[in-house]
Amino acid sequence: MNEPLGLIAGEGAFPLLVARGARAAGRPVICAALSGSASPLLQAECDRFKWVGVLRMGQWMRLLARHGCREAVMVGRVRKSRMYNRLRYFQYVPDWRTIKLYFTVLRRDKRDHAVLEAVAGELAREGITLIDSTRYCADHLSTPGVMTRRQPTPAQWEDIRFGWELCRTIGRLDIGQALAVIDKDVIAVEAVEGTNAMIERAGRYCRSGKWTLIKVANAKQDMRMDVPTVGDTTIEKLATAGAGCLVLEVGKTIILEKPKVLELADKRGIAVVGWQQDETGLT
Repeated sequence: MNEPLGLIAGEGAFPLLVARGARAAGRPVICAALSGSASPLLQAECDRFKWVGVLRMGQWMRLLARHGCREAVMVGRVRKSRMYNRLRYFQYVPDWRTIKLYFTVLRRDKRDHAVLEAVAGELAREGITLIDSTRYCADHLSTPGVMTRRQPTPAQWEDIRFGWELCRTIGRLDIGQALAVIDKDVIAVEAVEGTNAMIERAGRYCRSGKWTLIKVANAKQDMRMDVPTVGDTTIEKLATAGAGCLVLEVGKTIILEKPKVLELADKRGIAVVGWQQDETGLT
């Protein structure tokens, strides 16, 4: 399939993986790079590249439509915390299409899944279908079992079993997608600050180390737009904060540059586990 693929790119390495995978599959990549979020490195990985405003949806859509994109992928984080600083009205000036979407749909519900669903609907009205964001990088998804040579300790296995459903609960409540636990005590819960900042906070609270980070997908996860990611930065932050184990939901988390990240985890003494539960609650 050599139709161009639209790429709406936020921050991190995930958009790079998508661009490389799509081009390897023979698809030209047309990138709408969200200003202040996307990596400049993307420019070398795409056939067409343009910086666009985060809240200027009309600009994204005109770019993709002009280059004949009928399918698109939207990946990469836009830090929600930036939306709350006092300069946000100057940094994130919306266009008319975004303003209209806000007053007709998002004014009543600004949660992540509602925003993403609304964006997908607007794209569809322009004849652009959002597709599964992992289609061109499925080999980087988390897999069942221990993915590193390093194994969790017996105490860490206990913390995994204890913390898993708690983490799923905060996900269902739209609070966050990660928590830190040691000896069956929750020491930190992710909220608007994001996983990396939460890791730093957990490290300050648990100076004895060897705690476990559990990270799950959103309960209403949409693989088109809402796939959690971890990378080498995550591993380094975990190591600095004294963590000893990282737990990821199987098939729903992207490990950015997976072989490199797992090798780094082994070097830094962190076990990485893919976890899932069947209907009986067993792994």
